[in-house]
Formats: sequence, structure tokens, C-alpha cells
Amino acid sequence: MSKDDIAFHRTHMLPEAPPPATETGVIKWLRENLFSSVPNGLLTVVTAYVVISLLMAAAPWFLNGIWDSPSLTACREMLDGRTGACFAVLTERWNQLLFGFKYPDELYWRPTLAFVLLFVAIAPVLFIKFLPRQLLIFTGLYPFIAYWLIWGGSIVVPIMALLGVVAGVLVYRRTLTVSAGVAVLAGIAGALVFWWLAGFVTANMAGVMALEPVPSRDMGGFMINLMLGVVCVSLSLPFGIMLALGRQSSMPIIKWICVVFIEFIRGVPLITLLFVANVVLAYFLPPGTTFDLILRVIIMITMFASAYIAEVIRGGLAALPRGQYEAADSLGLDYAQSMQFIILPQALKISIPGIVNVAVGLFKDTTLVSVISMFDIVGMIRGPILASSEWNGVYWELFGFAALLFFITCYGISQYSQWLERQLQTDHR
Repeated sequence: MSKDDIAFHRTHMLPEAPPPATETGVIKWLRENLFSSVPNGLLTVVTAYVVISLLMAAAPWFLNGIWDSPSLTACREMLDGRTGACFAVLTERWNQLLFGFKYPDELYWRPTLAFVLLFVAIAPVLFIKFLPRQLLIFTGLYPFIAYWLIWGGSIVVPIMALLGVVAGVLVYRRTLTVSAGVAVLAGIAGALVFWWLAGFVTANMAGVMALEPVPSRDMGGFMINLMLGVVCVSLSLPFGIMLALGRQSSMPIIKWICVVFIEFIRGVPLITLLFVANVVLAYFLPPGTTFDLILRVIIMITMFASAYIAEVIRGGLAALPRGQYEAADSLGLDYAQSMQFIILPQALKISIPGIVNVAVGLFKDTTLVSVISMFDIVGMIRGPILASSEWNGVYWELFGFAALLFFITCYGISQYSQWLERQLQTDHR
């Protein structure tokens, strides 16, 4: 028998051979994402050429930028004919861009502290699965703390406002056995009565733990945009849910009130509502009554956003199959329980992209308050800064800075919504 006829059985495994260079690392990513086909490869080359050309054209403007200059004229003298930005306007007027031109310099720590505490307050709401629920207590206290820090005055005012909310909640829970609608009305009435009675107490305790008061007309800059965005989005979500449920109600009066409100608000431009808040609303108040402009704007923007969120949530409710409602009925749940535990959680999950879209649009629309003489960041740029002789003619640097602030905020909201959708995904696709 020759050696060729003897069978051989390998006693050990061969070492794994490395994959081809085109199937690993950066080369694989480029092949799959940028050069997967001839059209995609051509599109990648053209796009890369355009992006590189834009970067090369803009690079001197950024690299030669002047960060320390008292005026635009001095900045141009430093550039000496070169292409470059005058970023000195940002270092010179950063306080006006962020806080307005009347907010006292020595009190900047108060809105800054309120801004930092905002992240502490919203963290338990945004990441409720990962943080202890006890932190929600601070979330409930934060609006009153932020009001005291930003507006100042006696601490008795926010305390009484908090106690009024607590009184309304207690009345709501006591009357919930009657019906949900009666409980809501009773809770609102209880809070209003408490605040009316508390007015006599706060009038006699104006100096207790008082911070220096700052009137609303002295506030401005990006602080106004953040305040309006955070407050109006937070308030419009629960109001939008109630409007969506009211529009689907079987009671004709409630249904048509919600329908008329939603269709009227959605049919009117936001800028018109802001003019109403600034001018017309004062004619409906008793003579001599003062109604803070920021509060009026908050009411109008909240109404505007609530109508749009109501339609988004109504779409989520309509997307649920009829079997979910029947399942709630089969479990013996009443209307409030079925909405709380079965229907609304699923509808809100479906509505997340639409709600975030409304929130992002609403936050950007806060710049419209500049047309009613509120000096938000756009109002500050178009008004006091560009009107000054030192910086008249600086546009790209100022509006670019404002665009960067809005982009960071809106991009963060968008990324969180995508993360939340992945966390709530249950279909395992």
C-alpha cells in the first residue's frame, strides 16, 4: 500500500485566517456606506468636494478671528485687510446676549443657578428608569425655586403658590370619587380660593427672605427664550392631552368646545396671538390692572402649542386598534383608569416624534417675541447691539452665535427623543 492510499486525520485545528482587508475596519465601512455602488460613489465624491471647498473658504474667517477688540472699527484695523471674523462682539456683549441689557450684573448668578438646577429637576423625568423616584420631589419644587431666583422678592410668594397647588391637588383627590371632570374643576377652584386668601398674607410678609426683585421688563437675551420654551412646552403637554381627550369625548358640549379651540388656534398665526397678548388682552382687564407681559406671552404660546400637541396625540389615539379599548373594558376599568394605564401610555409612545417636532418648532418660535418689543436674543441683536455705534455692521458673528445656541438645544431634544424611542421599543425589530 502506497503512502497516497493512507487516509490522514488532522489532530489539531488550523489557526483562523485573517479576513480580507476589504471586509474589515475603515475600508469595510467606506465600501458599505459611501461607495456601495457607482452612483453612491459619485455622490460621495461630489459631496466631499463641496464640503471641503466650503471649509477651505470659511477657515480663514474663523482662524483669523479677533476675540479682543472694543469696536468693529478697531477689529477691522487689527485684521488689516485680511479675511476674518470679529468675535470680539461676543466677548464684549455676551452678558446682553444671555441675560439682556437691563438685568443687574451682580445678579447673574441667580438665573445661572436656576439654569443649572433645571437639569437636576428634569433628569428624574427624562431618565425615570435610572434615577430614584424621590428626586421627583425636587422636580415639583423647581418651578417655584426658579421663579424666586429669577424674579426675586420674598420667598413667601412661591411658598404660597406651592401651597395653593397642594390644596388644589388635595381637593381633586377628595372629589375624584364623584367624577373626573368635577374633580378637576373642584381642584382648580380650591387652588384659586387658597391663592386669593394667601394674597393677604403675602402683602404683610414682603420682606421675609427677600431677594432683590427684578421686573420682567429688565429680562432679556437667551434667558427669555429658555424660559418661554421650557415653561410653554411643559404646560402645553398636559393641556394638549386634555384637549385631545375632550375632542374624542362623547359629551357634545366638551367635544365642541375643544374642537372650536383647536381649530381656531391652529388657524391663527402665532405672531397674531403675540400681538393679542401685547395689545388686545389689556383691553379686557379692569382699569388699572397690571398683567405681566411675560405671563401673557406664556399663556398665548401655551395655547398655541397645546392645540398642535392635541392633534398629535389624537393621531396616536386613533392609531391604537379597537381591541385595546375593548381589553380595558373587559378588565372592568372605568374611563379614567383605562386611559391612565392602557390607552394613553401607548398613544403617547406613538406620538413621541410628533410631540418633539412641536416642541422644537415652539422653542424656535420663541424668537417671534422680538416683534412685540421683548428683547430676547434676536431682539438684543437687532436692537441694542446692532444699533450701537461700536458694533453696527456685525451680523454673521451675532446671528451665527444665536443659531449655534438654538442648534445645540434643539439637537439635544431630538437626540433624547430618539433615545427614548429606542428605550420604549417592544417589537424587537
